[in-house]
Amino acid sequence: MRIKSIISLLGLGALLVVGCKSQQGKFEFLTPKSGETIVLGQKVALRMQFPDTTIDSVVYAVDGEVIGRQRDTAAVILDTEAIGLGTRNLVAKAYKGEKEEVAYSNVTIVPESPRQYTFEKLNDYPHDTKAFTQGLAFENGVLYESTGAGNQLISSLRKVELETGKVLQKKEFTGKSANGQEYFGEGMTILGDKIVMLTWLNNEGFVFNKSTFQQLASFDFQDSKEGWGICYDGSRLIKSDGSNKLYFLDPTTYKEVGSVAVYGSEGSQDALNELEFIDGRVYANVYGKDIIVIINPQTGAIEGQINLLGLHTNPSQPDKELNGIAYDKDTKRLFVTGKQWDKLYAIHVVER
Repeated sequence: MRIKSIISLLGLGALLVVGCKSQQGKFEFLTPKSGETIVLGQKVALRMQFPDTTIDSVVYAVDGEVIGRQRDTAAVILDTEAIGLGTRNLVAKAYKGEKEEVAYSNVTIVPESPRQYTFEKLNDYPHDTKAFTQGLAFENGVLYESTGAGNQLISSLRKVELETGKVLQKKEFTGKSANGQEYFGEGMTILGDKIVMLTWLNNEGFVFNKSTFQQLASFDFQDSKEGWGICYDGSRLIKSDGSNKLYFLDPTTYKEVGSVAVYGSEGSQDALNELEFIDGRVYANVYGKDIIVIINPQTGAIEGQINLLGLHTNPSQPDKELNGIAYDKDTKRLFVTGKQWDKLYAIHVVER
């Protein structure tokens, strides 16, 4: 028994020695751990495990851009404010003579938890249950609405009387686009004396005269392959495509000139749908949910979230989701509705 125990201990010791050697021989990140989530603004130490501390130099990079060079094993500080939101790939390269060792890690930078809001219902108005609402805007006392082709309905652009829900003017879209897809209307926004409207899978947007609904132009999508929501911030059009990105379009050429990825405190936020620009922020329906997120378009950070659960008395049903945001800047009312809802609601947003 004693001999066996000694042999066992010797074997265990050998394993420990081998384990220590293999651990010592691995160049890797100690902090941050791969996959870690970090709040924007934090400063994080990049600490490495070095198999050999007698190195010539270490080079640190984030997404291919060098952020630091060291001639010793001291940590390098990563300023998350400088690199912004999103998943970032970290690489460290250690050099000694002609030998190079490489270590990898990645982190996701997220904003602080958003402010939480609820609503105060001010009024409700009739809404056409044949309106598969995709876009909504309010100007000079009337609503402008774009609809999709759901449940045997025809896509359309409409001018609607707020108090009665009466359709004052309508343009319908039939037929197929060049890619063979049936026209399916999506988001729209007012751009001066024009209306810009998207289609879903047709890779095409339209420009109309706001008064006559006469088509003035069309444009193709570029990196954003689908059309979901669109709004205007006074200098740029801002477009969503169902992903976690907002795309910026030139309001004259309709060409994409940039984009920003949207992140909340839990990570990437996709399914951004109908959009409205209010006081420097983008308000976006999240497809399939009774919430509106408030996005800083400069950083992509979700700064607020409006919970609209319970606003509409009928239970949520497939293809009858909350969709449609319009703003009356004079009274600070927010108008919201949904696909084929029988009501359009005027609300005030209230912080919890």
